[in-house]
Amino acid sequence: MDVVITHWINGWAGWNSILDTAVIAFTQLGVPILVFFVVLQWWSKNDRRHVRHACIACCLAFLLGLGLNQIIILFIHRMRPYELGVTHLIIDLSTDASFPSDHATATFTIAFSLLAEGLRRRGSIALAAAILISLSRVYVGTHYASDLLGGALMAIIATSLVQAFYREDSKLDRIVTSIL
Repeated sequence: MDVVITHWINGWAGWNSILDTAVIAFTQLGVPILVFFVVLQWWSKNDRRHVRHACIACCLAFLLGLGLNQIIILFIHRMRPYELGVTHLIIDLSTDASFPSDHATATFTIAFSLLAEGLRRRGSIALAAAILISLSRVYVGTHYASDLLGGALMAIIATSLVQAFYREDSKLDRIVTSIL
């Protein structure tokens, strides 16, 4: 099932050069743009302290999720789908293991953190971006669909841990959110 879904999504690659260019740009620039979206929230005029807390929570979950991915990669060495002839690669080769997807983990931690902090509109925008960025990774041929699910699961774990241990209005939170 995983190979079939992956092959179907990637099967569109190479059919339309305009679509390919757009998806490649999205897969390469999506994470930095989403991070920039979070950074811009720091200067929010509405509910400033809470939004700043959410920004810090996003950052912590982002870093924790990517760190957990590196631990998983030590034990799970899943080959990339293009290495096994499942997909047609339309970007440069990746050097690390396929599972879980760092792009999915990074983007979903941002979305889940914003949603967990009650910032529904911002979180919904980030969630839509996370889905599109993640799917772009399959389209360009670097991931299986299940790699995205693994990344989303890591995002849930990282976001849950941050929510459990980084409390709003704690002494550390007051210090960090008062910067700038």
